[in-house]
Amino acid sequence: MALIIKNREVVEDDWTVVRAGEDGTLPAVDALLPGKVIVPFTWWKEHKSALSAAHQKEPIGIWLAPDDEPAELVEDFDKIALIAVDFPKFSDGRGFSIGRLLRERYHWTGELRAIGDVLRDQLRFHARCGFDAFAVRADKDIHDALNAFGELSIPYQGAVDNPEPLFRRRGAAAAGASA
Repeated sequence: MALIIKNREVVEDDWTVVRAGEDGTLPAVDALLPGKVIVPFTWWKEHKSALSAAHQKEPIGIWLAPDDEPAELVEDFDKIALIAVDFPKFSDGRGFSIGRLLRERYHWTGELRAIGDVLRDQLRFHARCGFDAFAVRADKDIHDALNAFGELSIPYQGAVDNPEPLFRRRGAAAAGASA
């Protein structure tokens, strides 16, 4: 079974990400493996009622491509257990914005997973944008990737994980010390 980082621990992944085959087709709804699946958002929109009916006993997850609009998923938050954001290549940062939008604007509180070309170098930045689970690329050492969370201890900018920028935190600490 594959491993992921979830809540800063390496755990077994009990979800299957459904991707198009080499011919570009996706499996039929009734051909999906039993169990927890993460399906593409475009496919979800096409087969929403059939997928919901087929997966009444098992939770379902949706993955967003970099050009998907997260606002379109808000009405389905009650039907899904997990949202994954695909990072098709290391240099494509649009998923960071999607993660932040899901957490801050649309108030997604469930699992938010980074999938695709997910590497150690960006894990801390993923977390700052609201991601709490990470499917590190298979050819990388997932246990070594955990070290990314401890490398930068004090962020300067405000983000999802701490909205206060450093200058405000310092100002509050100074005001508290002088009182």
